[in-house]
Amino acid sequence: MPTKREDGAFDRDLVGRLQRALTAGTDELFQSLQDPAPEVLRAALKNRQLREDHLQALLRRRDLPEDLLKAIYQRPEAENSHRLQLALAKNPNTPGAIVLSILPRLFIFELLNLCLLAGATPDQKYAAEREIIKRLPTVPLGNKMTLARRGTGNLVAEILKEGDAPLVAICLDSPHLQEIALVQFLTGPKATAETISSLARHPKWKSRANLRLAILKNPRTPDIWYTLFLPQLRTIDLNALLGSRRLRPAQKALVAEALKKRG
Repeated sequence: MPTKREDGAFDRDLVGRLQRALTAGTDELFQSLQDPAPEVLRAALKNRQLREDHLQALLRRRDLPEDLLKAIYQRPEAENSHRLQLALAKNPNTPGAIVLSILPRLFIFELLNLCLLAGATPDQKYAAEREIIKRLPTVPLGNKMTLARRGTGNLVAEILKEGDAPLVAICLDSPHLQEIALVQFLTGPKATAETISSLARHPKWKSRANLRLAILKNPRTPDIWYTLFLPQLRTIDLNALLGSRRLRPAQKALVAEALKKRG
């Protein structure tokens, strides 16, 4: 509905833009889709010349109101077009319920790009992460390797939990991996002698005091790491290790020997 000026007259300029939006040809319609007035954009959606490319151009705008995005989502073009579904998922103003309905239809690396998209909202990124994590059990190894290299901290932490040695090696190099994820991995069931050693020798992580202690608390840790790490531990930590129920007898013997050397 055209708006009125303070003097009660209709805004003639707006009326003209509304008329053009309704009747414009294919090329001219692109201009109407850049109009700042939501009324003009709603009118453009009623234009019989409207095509998928027009909607694609419209969805690049970051100032669209929610009701307009809902109207686009409900159109048959959007229902049948993967490109439009992806564009809707990327738009920061698309309602959360619509985004959640679209994410299962997207490909794994489209979801990853959404996680990394600068203009995406935190809710969009979190939902995309959850969708990727839900699919991880069926993702091929090669794709998991790419996710481990490029993924967010949460994604890398989930891939790390699987304990696959090649994947662990890639996760350790990720700039997004957090120390807490490594501590959780070391206390979990998937850490092996091989993956523990990969962590223990990694240049970024090997000097972290909390990680060294977590490594030494794991019964699957090779004895060599006791020989190398125990001398740097505080006496209070050595005593705590000696009292641990998780350690193997051979590991406890190494801890007891380190304590004995300190008198």
